[in-house]
Amino acid sequence: MQAHVNRQYRVSPYLAFFLIYKTQFGVGVLGFQRYIAKTSGHDAWIAVILSGLIIHLLLWMMYQILNKEQNDLISIHQTVFGKWIGNLLSFLFILQVFISGTTVLRTFIEVIQVWVFPLFKTWPFALVFLTSVYYIVSNGFRAVAGACYFGAIIPLILIPTFLAPLEFANFRNLLPVMDHSVTDLLKSVEEMTFTILGFELLMLYYPYFIEPEKSQKWAHYGNLFTTFIYAGVAIVTFAYYGEDHLQVEIWPTLTMWKVIKLPVLERIEYVAISAWTIIILPNICTAFWAASRGVKRIFQITQRSALLILLAGSFIITCLLNNRMQIDHLNSLVSMIGIYLLYAYIPILFIIYHIRHKMRKRS
Repeated sequence: MQAHVNRQYRVSPYLAFFLIYKTQFGVGVLGFQRYIAKTSGHDAWIAVILSGLIIHLLLWMMYQILNKEQNDLISIHQTVFGKWIGNLLSFLFILQVFISGTTVLRTFIEVIQVWVFPLFKTWPFALVFLTSVYYIVSNGFRAVAGACYFGAIIPLILIPTFLAPLEFANFRNLLPVMDHSVTDLLKSVEEMTFTILGFELLMLYYPYFIEPEKSQKWAHYGNLFTTFIYAGVAIVTFAYYGEDHLQVEIWPTLTMWKVIKLPVLERIEYVAISAWTIIILPNICTAFWAASRGVKRIFQITQRSALLILLAGSFIITCLLNNRMQIDHLNSLVSMIGIYLLYAYIPILFIIYHIRHKMRKRS
């Protein structure tokens, strides 16, 4: 089952930069520091760099498969494992993408409820947000890529705000360097999983690039840029907070923004959270586009019908999650699934595919 895409629906290869960077940069940046510091403390910024290097390796593995097949993950699964097992694996992948998109939405609504509108109901925002997702996704992948492009530009305006806490930073908090074991650093790499999820969707939208082989370098540039930002935010955070203080901050980035005082604006974090709505929207659009595209390819239904079903399911799940413990459990679940997907399944698929590819060439 080939994933043929007409040229008029394809996008330029350079947009891989924005698609990779945008899907990795989202709600996770608001609170990832606390999780990665649990095991490796002030050395956790090293784990961020290690995560980036591992993602570069995984991207290389993915492109080694995609460039040979010139197809998406659904077709690759069917080629390698057969129709039934392949479709089952594709369905599990789609389920993970759907849950990830829903988790990002619910986590961001929690940020709004905690920081801006404590009495804000979940369902109105979820309804408005998912309606916006439907409008963008139903207009095709070019609209989704455009949303990622504009959603990637806005964070660049906010990047200087990450530097404001340096006025009160103490870089002695980062010393001594490499004071933790490799095992501790690898555990922090695991904790980064939820934050950097999203680049794996490349395996579904790869056929939508014009001359997709040329998108590889842009995908690597996107991951490099994301790693640079996360490492920078981590270093500033660890210099600003002591280790004990950091563990009681659920949203360290938002708390750091409180130090910024402007004559016309006392609480800049309100503006930042409002801007984050536009930042988060493309991430969720990409997830639901990928999930609905996968459902369409497996079950042979229209993508709009699949999208409506997925959005309805997401709305119900989002409204059922009522407290921080439930949301935290969902984040942990997505992170655990992501660990197996990124660090186990992609390398295994890479090995099995190349074994089967060599067998087919010999026969």
